Amino acid sequence: MAVSLSNNFSLYNPPKTLISKKPTSYRHFNPSAISFSINKSKSPLLFLSNSKTPFSFNSSFSVKATNFPSQINDQDEVHLDDVKNTVNDGGEKSPTLKSLLKVYKEAVLIGDERTASEVESLICEVENEKNELVTKTSTLRAEMNSGKERYIRLQADFDNFRKRSEKEKLTIRSDAEGEVIGSLLPMVDNFERAKQQLKLQTDQEKKIDASYQGIYKQFVEIMRSLRVAVVATVGKPFDPLLHEAIAREPSQEYKEGIIIQEFRRGFLLGDRLLRPATVKVSAGPGKKKQSTVVKEPTEQSAAAAGVDDSR
Repeated sequence: MAVSLSNNFSLYNPPKTLISKKPTSYRHFNPSAISFSINKSKSPLLFLSNSKTPFSFNSSFSVKATNFPSQINDQDEVHLDDVKNTVNDGGEKSPTLKSLLKVYKEAVLIGDERTASEVESLICEVENEKNELVTKTSTLRAEMNSGKERYIRLQADFDNFRKRSEKEKLTIRSDAEGEVIGSLLPMVDNFERAKQQLKLQTDQEKKIDASYQGIYKQFVEIMRSLRVAVVATVGKPFDPLLHEAIAREPSQEYKEGIIIQEFRRGFLLGDRLLRPATVKVSAGPGKKKQSTVVKEPTEQSAAAAGVDDSR
């Protein structure tokens, strides 16, 4: 039923209130499909009709239906309450800036100042939340970097402690081995001394020497398994870190500073000195002895001799 109004325009159906019945599922209409041409009308009005026939106002206000849906359903209307309900149903999400901008754009198009102001306040809230999140993110990033630096320092300290502990452990073990092996070195001296003094004359003495040599060989193998080595002496340059000089004499065979005789063996445990070797060092070739020339007796000596003979 058409209703006749003044100003020579007609309306087929009464205007429908724009309320969304299903706020969680709506479709935005395209505001660009509406074009306005306002001449000199004092109060232009916009009514959306369910009629398929487009309408126009003769009072210099018109709506073109280009690319505009012929019928607007309840699901096509967008209102600020829809966004609020959508984001507040779960109680966890916040309205996105994109959705707020869409609502703000539509509110401006229809002249809804209250909705526009509410959207502006919500946009301010979103901006404040964003700034707070940026601040929190910066703080957390700084704390993370600080924690990473502390972790790196602790890791370095732990590595240094582990290396120091391993070194101390090896040192303690080496000291213990050195003490035990050092207490056995006099036995080596006794074996060497006995070997030098023993004179093999009878078969019984030879049997004793064979048994003794077997025991000494076994003892030497055990010392080698413990990384014990003998300090080189005769023919080697004197080293104050390895040798102990107790004598020095000229030598025609060895240069100066070369060891010419060993009195007591020295031993090493790995790179550690257990006992220095006692040695004699060459002082170099000695001076040649001057040959004595026998001189002929002089006249005085002969006269003296004659005197003595006469006496």
